[in-house]
Amino acid sequence: MEVQVFGTKGCADTRKALRFFSERRVRTHFVDLSKRPATKGELRRFVQRFGADAVIDREAKRFRTLGLQTAHYGPDRWLDILEEEPALLRTPLVRWKQRVTVGLAEETWGEWVAQS
Repeated sequence: MEVQVFGTKGCADTRKALRFFSERRVRTHFVDLSKRPATKGELRRFVQRFGADAVIDREAKRFRTLGLQTAHYGPDRWLDILEEEPALLRTPLVRWKQRVTVGLAEETWGEWVAQS
């Protein structure tokens, strides 16, 4: 089993996700969004499954700095913005096969580990 984790080293939830998989000896491919932003195709999986609102961290400092509080964009426009501004993502974004989660989802990850 190998999972892909998108996040940043500074995010506490991302570190918890990496620790969760490490403790269960699950291989992880960590994508540090501060060094390599996610592509639009990678982000699209999460937005299609959960919607743009679930993927956007509306509490993020960068969200307020950009003045996006009143923005009402469609999913495609949000994908463009998220590709350019990974600091707006709610992390960790975790993918295993065709399954994805947004944020801390230890219960779901536990089910994945049990199925593998």
